[in-house]
Amino acid sequence: MLKRITLIALAGILLASQALAAPTDVVKKTVDEVVRIVSDKDMKKNEQKRRQALKKTISVIFDYEEMAKRSLGKHWNQRSEPEKKQFTDLFASLLENSYASKIESYNNEKIIYVKDEQDGDHAEVRSKVVTTKRDEFSLDYRLMNHNGKWMVYDVVIEGVSLVSNYRSQFNRIITANGYSELVKKLQNKSNELKTL
Repeated sequence: MLKRITLIALAGILLASQALAAPTDVVKKTVDEVVRIVSDKDMKKNEQKRRQALKKTISVIFDYEEMAKRSLGKHWNQRSEPEKKQFTDLFASLLENSYASKIESYNNEKIIYVKDEQDGDHAEVRSKVVTTKRDEFSLDYRLMNHNGKWMVYDVVIEGVSLVSNYRSQFNRIITANGYSELVKKLQNKSNELKTL
């Protein structure tokens, strides 16, 4: 009886570990799809369609709420639930639009996945981008296991954390002019990026 229970438990663990894809595979699948979208000749003719496809693709892997929470830092807990929702939506829009505008300049750069490191429910996928002129820069993704799925909560470009960078900026704005000023700036930035 004990042997059978042990075998069932082992089978469950194996199935669970197979259900959770490797962090590199998750990132690679999304990045490959993003590259496919920006390289698609038909998509290049329809900017709005291309933007929507890009946003849809990256929203599958980016944990916007976690990123928003970490970017707001100590100010997150002071927000009401509606404010948290509004901030997360604004932050998602900012990220989607700035990411989309940067990735649209993709020009056959090569993406090399160096390695991934896992520590429990956290992982980091290290990659580098090699330009056509053979310049290289590091692009790393930090992920969390969120309900059995790897989700990105930070992107580190050349050693600079996107979340830490935003947290410093947001803290300065809130400290100097209050939370409502940050919301206003994010709304303006989001509208500005949508028109690019």
